[in-house]
Amino acid sequence: MNVARGSLSAAEGVARQAPPEPLGQLLAMSRPLVMGILNVTPDSFSDGGQFQNPKVAIPHAKRMAEANADILDIGGESTRPYVGATPVSLEDEMSRLKPVLPVVVGFGVPVSIDTIKAKVAVWALSAGATIVNDVWGLQRDPDMARVVAEHRVPVIIMHNREQADGAIDIIADVTAFFQRSLDIAERAGIARNAIVLDPGVGFGKTPEQSMEVIARLDAFKSFGLPLMVGASRKRFINTVTPSAPGERLGGSIAAHMLAVANGASIIRTHDVAETVQALRVADAIRSKK
Repeated sequence: MNVARGSLSAAEGVARQAPPEPLGQLLAMSRPLVMGILNVTPDSFSDGGQFQNPKVAIPHAKRMAEANADILDIGGESTRPYVGATPVSLEDEMSRLKPVLPVVVGFGVPVSIDTIKAKVAVWALSAGATIVNDVWGLQRDPDMARVVAEHRVPVIIMHNREQADGAIDIIADVTAFFQRSLDIAERAGIARNAIVLDPGVGFGKTPEQSMEVIARLDAFKSFGLPLMVGASRKRFINTVTPSAPGERLGGSIAAHMLAVANGASIIRTHDVAETVQALRVADAIRSKK
């Protein structure tokens, strides 16, 4: 990754100030960042229920922080991409997050709130989160863009679809989606350079399309924004080499290494220690050229 310190800052306006530290410093690093996943949900596709208990979730987050995660992404509502998750009420989502997120913030690693609800984002930001990760790219909750602008925090805009359609040009679909989201962000006053784009591997895509967006990640470089890829344990790996979600570490690493080679700035993963190791070894080998 080669994201300059000012890449998530803004040129002018109250809603266009630099994001709070330590995130600004983090994004100035000339290496890919690793985002660790913490799902405090009963039904996430890979680890549903495993970390629903705060007594389990908090130590897991601590281990990811100690394994050198750059960001911790906490979600209280499953967005499982393949089967369709059960919608969660605002109250239930908040009840899952409240015992965990403020404690994790205390670990000193920037925290991202993975939510599609603006009210959840407001609470999480007030509790110390510094990034909003919206898997519907500001296009689901009409208040989300306003919340991001008012709090002057970075936002991750992810491409999504209600269902996969193998007949469409997925690169064109993702590109058009991103443009709609960027238009919403601009109208709300979100600095363009406060935005990260995520093509949404596995979300509203066939396995072939998921692999295509990784292979053709450079198609989205024209936006001039950092790109995030989360291929961790996704179903497309199973179509190449049959495996349960917890048995897809090798495939996840392979996908993420190729994503970085194709321009990804942030990798979102369940397996922080292994991903950090893979990226460091790859970087060390490249340095010997």
